[in-house]
Amino acid sequence: MAAKRGRTAQRLELGLQLRQLRENCGRSDRGGGLTRRQAVVGLRISEASLQRIESGSLNFRNVGDLRKLLDKYGVTDEEVVESLISLNRESNQQDWLTQYRGLMPAGMPGFVGLEPEAQAMKAYHPTLVYGLLQTERYARAVHDVQKSIEEYTTEFIRSSVELRMRRQEVLTREKPVRLHVILGEAALRWPIGGTDVMREQFGRIEEMSTWDHVTIQVLPFRPSYRSVNDFAILDFGGDFPPRVQADSAWGSVSTSDKPREVDRFQRRFDAMTASALSPEDTPDFLRRLEREL
Repeated sequence: MAAKRGRTAQRLELGLQLRQLRENCGRSDRGGGLTRRQAVVGLRISEASLQRIESGSLNFRNVGDLRKLLDKYGVTDEEVVESLISLNRESNQQDWLTQYRGLMPAGMPGFVGLEPEAQAMKAYHPTLVYGLLQTERYARAVHDVQKSIEEYTTEFIRSSVELRMRRQEVLTREKPVRLHVILGEAALRWPIGGTDVMREQFGRIEEMSTWDHVTIQVLPFRPSYRSVNDFAILDFGGDFPPRVQADSAWGSVSTSDKPREVDRFQRRFDAMTASALSPEDTPDFLRRLEREL
């Protein structure tokens, strides 16, 4: 029996189906589907709202608008109509992520909500240990370093670290996500939290590098291509389009499932994979760094 989708994935599934229906309706006699502007005529939602619904970041507050839209798309099968209405209703319910939404920058809740749906992830971070690899003490120390600048409260830090640890469950569940991470050497040399914290973090990375579903590489200080910004790519195995996430300088998170953008970041990752040390060299590299502490 397939696992039940999370709320974010349900909204994404609804949005993808509606976008396909809009683009394909009337193709046999009109040849082009409907634009979003045409689709919302006579509805109580805006063109911008429909765009957000189709991207999975919003759902219908009024089921009447959904029914009218489906009628406009030529959907007459009541079973299909009811299944989409049910998907819309379920996606509006709260889930485990709801309590943490206020802790995350704009754009991040949608990405985090989709992590459990992924079959594989690729991630690169040049200056910090990637979140899914962090120990609890390291994660807390990262927030402590930023506390006075970002005006974090103690409660905010506690909840943020709790969320980060919970996100790591995708690696320890029955069918874990396949994770491939590239860490810049700077991420391992920045002494976050002191010697004990870093030793524990190095041990954690070394342990995880032995897991069959986890691949960890280090991109050392040497002439080679490297991305300035961190990013992650989610692969859903065909259930949804692949999606890329990148942080902005303003603290928000940008995500895209546009093939051109995903391919662009995939090329970046492949280039750095070729330049990084092999996964087999990661434990030895960590031990050398530990001796320098």
